[in-house]
Amino acid sequence: MTQNETIETHTVAVLVDNEAGVLGRVIGLFSGRGYNIESLTVSEVDHHECLSRINIVTTGTPMVIEQIKAQLGRLVPVHKVRDLTSEGPSVQRELALVKVVSTGDRRVESLRIADIFRARVVDSTNESFVFEIVGKTGKLDAFIRLMEPLGLTDVSRTGVAAIARGADSL
Repeated sequence: MTQNETIETHTVAVLVDNEAGVLGRVIGLFSGRGYNIESLTVSEVDHHECLSRINIVTTGTPMVIEQIKAQLGRLVPVHKVRDLTSEGPSVQRELALVKVVSTGDRRVESLRIADIFRARVVDSTNESFVFEIVGKTGKLDAFIRLMEPLGLTDVSRTGVAAIARGADSL
């Protein structure tokens, strides 16, 4: 495999018109060409201008990533496309709610691990905890793996929120 064929993970930020059907068109571009979306977050960022921001984490060869960015840029409701992975430093975070059902020593161990990961207990019963954890995707993955043998029963993740560092903006 040559260097151009290596699979890379990129976070792409897209500024779009906040109108019906835009997200469907963006997702259609990915599904129609067989591109994978690892994470997707969407939120209105400018109410007066009716603009939304879509953060997409995707994987592919460098050529595929370039194709994705070019094709996104050609969609009519798209105003700007930025590759936060290749254009410089960025801040990326994800939030997860993690439910663990356990008693006794496993319950104590889940609290100990949560403390190490700086996860907060946001709900508690005699049999369960719901932890809130925020951080990079790898941190959340590690926390979830450690909770599996302790009674993990449910996970809800937000997807990656990302923004460029420094003075540049989307």
